[in-house]
Parts: sequence; C-alpha cells; structure tokens
Amino acid sequence: MNYIAQTTKNMDLASDDLEKAVLKKGFGVLHVHDLQKTLKAKGVELADGCRIFEVCNPKIASRVLGYDMRLNMALPCRISVWQENENTFVGMISPQAILALISQSEELLAVADEVSEILKSIIDAAV
Repeated sequence: MNYIAQTTKNMDLASDDLEKAVLKKGFGVLHVHDLQKTLKAKGVELADGCRIFEVCNPKIASRVLGYDMRLNMALPCRISVWQENENTFVGMISPQAILALISQSEELLAVADEVSEILKSIIDAAV
C-alpha cells in the first residue's frame, strides 16, 4: 500500500537528494508543497516538517491517460519527505493502490508496477 524509508539525513538534505534522484530517473518535479510553511501561513502550527513532491514522467503519464482519462485524478505521483519525532522519512502511496481505485485494467496495472519500481528506486537513492 505504501513504501516508506527512514534516513539519517535531515529533511533539507533528503529533499535535495530526492530532487536529484527524480531527475536521474527521467522524471521531473512539478511542484513542492511545504506543508509546514503553508499551514503556518494560515495560522496552524505543524510541529514537524513535511514536503510533498509532485513528480511526473510525461511519457508514462501520457500512456496512463491513453488507457483511461479518469486517471488524471491520480496524477502526478507524490513522494513525501517528512520529520516525525526527530526522524526523517521519505515515502509514497503505491501507484498500484491509487490506480486500482479507478481502473482494473491489466495494462494499467503493468504500468503502475513499472512506475512503482522507479519511484522506489528514487526513494532508495534519496535516503
């Protein structure tokens, strides 16, 4: 359902290494949401840091959308870097779990498996 790796790196270094790993695997970072900063601007304190990276590979996204346009609701992929009790984690919800909520296509599940392996390797490289 999810893939989470703990790292000894601080959140800034893990985030930097995640961005580098994303690019090395042919994906791009579309946006980074700094959840702690965003909530603070709205008057809500979040004790620990949390950054949500929206990542995408345009060729794979195009294949997915070619199978079923409803899958746009599951894109882009997200990888999070967060702190919890002074520990840093990098993780994601598996693409298979997300896409299975919308479609049971065998072809699509194969793409989800492919993306999952790539994202796991990105996370492993970041930690």
